Amino acid sequence: MNYFSSGKVAKKLGVSLRTVRYYDHIELVEPTKKDDSGRRLYSADDILQLQKVMLLKETAMPLKDIQKVLNQITMERILLLHKEKLEEDLERLSLSLDHTHSLLNMIKLEKEIQWEHFIPLLGQDLEERRQQRAAEMEMVFSEEEQVVLQKNLPKLEDDTVEVAKWINIIKRIDLCLAEGKRPDSEEGQLIAEDVLILSEETFKGDAELAEKFWDVRKSEGVSSELGFYPVRQEVLEFLEEAMKEVSVSS
Repeated sequence: MNYFSSGKVAKKLGVSLRTVRYYDHIELVEPTKKDDSGRRLYSADDILQLQKVMLLKETAMPLKDIQKVLNQITMERILLLHKEKLEEDLERLSLSLDHTHSLLNMIKLEKEIQWEHFIPLLGQDLEERRQQRAAEMEMVFSEEEQVVLQKNLPKLEDDTVEVAKWINIIKRIDLCLAEGKRPDSEEGQLIAEDVLILSEETFKGDAELAEKFWDVRKSEGVSSELGFYPVRQEVLEFLEEAMKEVSVSS
């Protein structure tokens, strides 16, 4: 039978020598034998036990609990626990990726953003915030309306062409405001026409839902509660006036 020193075991498993020695010290996984000089030697079965410990640790199970179940737990149960942990990690990473997309889109609009917007990337409150926004949506929109919005409304966390179109609309309005162009100017009217086209794509001809959405959008407080990007009031006012002019001219 082949035996491996503590150092070789640590290297083989990709853990520190200190970890292997600690598991031995707390009698979690002890080596099968020791040589005359006191060097600890691990068998293939010992290494398998260490691998089981490492898998269980990946499930966030405390060492004291691992110590209790190590010799009773089945490999199927270990895999199921590991699968659950991976699914939780995937959900957390998905939320973090969505928030990262949101921040990148915010930078496109604002150039600079506050550092507190980065804190959720540490994994704090992202799921709670999503659930809270879902609850707020239920209070404002019907179930059918939510389905339409969920399917068609571009979200700041999306990395899509549709989001880029809306970002460019806001940036174009910012340019008009900076250059002193009025909502009834040629550029203002082109922006309004583009918004009408995008609205048609988003709301699929449901004028009532479109109006309801824009009413919500004009309320800074409600927009924030629903997780919509906080568009400045002067931008919304410019767009509203431009769209009125388009309606009158048509």
